[in-house]
Amino acid sequence: MSDAYAPLAEALGLLGELTGQPPGLLPEVVDAADLSHRTGIPVGVVVEMLSGGRAPEVCLAQRVRQRLDFIRETRRRPDGKRYSLDELARIAGTSRQWLSEWRKSGMPSLEHTDRLRRFFGLPPGFFTADEPEALCEALQPVLQSLEAEADPLLRLRECGLVRLAARAPQMNPRQLAALADLAEMIISAEHAGDAAGQGRS
Repeated sequence: MSDAYAPLAEALGLLGELTGQPPGLLPEVVDAADLSHRTGIPVGVVVEMLSGGRAPEVCLAQRVRQRLDFIRETRRRPDGKRYSLDELARIAGTSRQWLSEWRKSGMPSLEHTDRLRRFFGLPPGFFTADEPEALCEALQPVLQSLEAEADPLLRLRECGLVRLAARAPQMNPRQLAALADLAEMIISAEHAGDAAGQGRS
């Protein structure tokens, strides 16, 4: 297995452990359409990779163009209509002519792709990350959620509240989740207060 697929294989192994499903059945326990929407990888390719297969090899320029087209097909304006090339060009901070050329054969600047990425709330590297890297990154929230379900005390431990977590076995999962939310809010507020205090000193 090439280095590019090693982190994905590790993530899929953990996903299999947490769900109790063999690799061939992983597409049945995760939302492949959502992973596709977040990565720009076609649903069929996501399903293939979740099953342990590989994505078709594409060069960087082709990947960038495919993901621009993917945005155009999957993202909609507030009125439900597709974004026009003129609108996408304005969002990217360029001309329609340049955007059309980019879609055919050119490569965009990092500045233009970053503007599009930020506007649509896409992850860093959306346009350039290869398929195994993009899918592995998109699986991380899924894995974190499954780990939290498997071990409700995990979030308390991650907040540094080991002693509190040790006293919590009598609580049900909903109570533990509420306690973890409260602890995270307190710690965030404390960190914000520390930062504000340092700013004044």
